[in-house]
Amino acid sequence: MHVVRDPAEFPRQTNAVVTSGTFDGVHLGHHKILQRLQEVARQSGGPSVVITYWPHPRLVLAPPPAHPDPKPLHLLNTLEERIEKLEGYGVDYLLIVPFTREFAEWTSEQYIRELLLDKVGTSKLVIGYDHRFGKNREGSFEYLQQHAAEYGLEVEEIPREDVDAVGVSSTRIRRALEAGDVATASRYLGYDYPFTGTVVRGQQLGRTIGYPTANIRCEEPLKLVPGRGVYAVMATTAAGTRHPAMLNIGVRPTVGGDPQETVEAHLLDFDGDLYDQPLKVQFVARLRDEQKFSGLEALKEQLAKDADAARAHLVGG
Repeated sequence: MHVVRDPAEFPRQTNAVVTSGTFDGVHLGHHKILQRLQEVARQSGGPSVVITYWPHPRLVLAPPPAHPDPKPLHLLNTLEERIEKLEGYGVDYLLIVPFTREFAEWTSEQYIRELLLDKVGTSKLVIGYDHRFGKNREGSFEYLQQHAAEYGLEVEEIPREDVDAVGVSSTRIRRALEAGDVATASRYLGYDYPFTGTVVRGQQLGRTIGYPTANIRCEEPLKLVPGRGVYAVMATTAAGTRHPAMLNIGVRPTVGGDPQETVEAHLLDFDGDLYDQPLKVQFVARLRDEQKFSGLEALKEQLAKDADAARAHLVGG
């Protein structure tokens, strides 16, 4: 997949099959759009192109009054994670458009003529359910249908993908993760939610009770951290080895508490140095809430139970 971060540098095509959107999470709803994009590209013989935006438009513009999640935005994917997921679909080109206030002022006609036609060379457009574009989200599927002949475009809209009869959306996935419901998030995403960061030195109290932890610091401050609690996760080291692990998100109330929330993973049956290395975890199941115990012995007893529960979820017991 060719990744282009400036529309001015995009190698204009003559028969591009295009879809566009923020694609935060690259979830099951996106899956259906991307599959259809590839099918149409194969049928037409043209390259498949995904247009996405960075930063997320809501970080530049306030959400509209009717937005279902008007809270400060946290992202399901870092930009690198989004690129990795999109590459997995076999997309030929990914164009990352810098989203600025000036770009947000483009009319729907400007967007079509200057970006889709002049810069990319779009002949067919595949868009998702209720997709909007242009200033004040004025562009729509209906607008595209009415002006398709004028622009020389073929346009196809993909209906909403449902999981358990509930519409899949990035907002629903964020809400599930914030509540610690990683099982629901996984169903909507189509994969286990990832969190990647660098292992930094903490207070190293886990070592004193036989459960050393890797304190994970994500470099992307907007990356969504699931709700506080203890989780079963799969951890992947910089060397590419995968290990079952249990992970705590919270302020560690039993040992006096931390002023800031931490993300700490204990890799089961692992012995090695992870400091200053990247570590990726994927959330498989929530085990329990974060709790304050009477002391270190009570905490140690619970951690042994957590380790057994994590193994049951990750390796079948």
